[in-house]
Amino acid sequence: MSNLIKQGLPLTSARAPLLQFLRFRGKINIQRPKEPHYERARVVAVTQPKYPEPPKALTCFQSRAERLGTQVENPYNAIIAREVRNWLDHSKLVAIFHLNSIMADELFRVRVQLHKQNMHLKSYGRKIIAQAVAGTQYEAIVPLFHSNHCIVFSPDQHRVVALLRLTRKVPQMVLLGGIVENTLLSRNELMDFAQMPGLQAAQAQLVQTLNMAAGNVVQQLQAHQCNLVKVLDVHAKSDAATEPTKETQT
Repeated sequence: MSNLIKQGLPLTSARAPLLQFLRFRGKINIQRPKEPHYERARVVAVTQPKYPEPPKALTCFQSRAERLGTQVENPYNAIIAREVRNWLDHSKLVAIFHLNSIMADELFRVRVQLHKQNMHLKSYGRKIIAQAVAGTQYEAIVPLFHSNHCIVFSPDQHRVVALLRLTRKVPQMVLLGGIVENTLLSRNELMDFAQMPGLQAAQAQLVQTLNMAAGNVVQQLQAHQCNLVKVLDVHAKSDAATEPTKETQT
């Protein structure tokens, strides 16, 4: 009976599909989809909607500047500028470095090593630096801050040797110049200053030089007297040697 129904109603029988789609490629990368065809990309670019940009909110400084017609200075910049001026006035050693691309972790390690040597690594904007040194004796350092930079402050000028030893291991920090006891020095002058002896050693060398000069003066003053004494002594010895020979002849 079932065979008769299948023969009479062929659509009720289960048959395999005539078409079977196969995919011969790997998985589709959703994050990096394949670029569409040029014609399709052009159509997509033309039909892409353009929404109006939302109005930008003006800050209080911008609105005040528009009302007054003048540029309003940020009071926070004045506070930071006073901080920079305080560092410059109370630091006997100021070193200015050009800072190349460097990782934050490596810069933090350098900051910690400098802090252990009683040195402080800081970084400020060029506008703040110019505002801090305007009308002061430090105004000549402004051209050194045209690019990315950092500054090292220390209350001890004898830390130059330790500073150069630490920064020599960090090629990203390039020394440009510095200020030592209110004197602007170039890179080469800082290197020469680091090779100079300490104050006590210089005082010892000065005392030694003065003692040598005094000893030379005394020696030169007594030179003629010593020579006269030597000549008289030789003459006396020669006379003493000739007297026995005369006595033996007589």
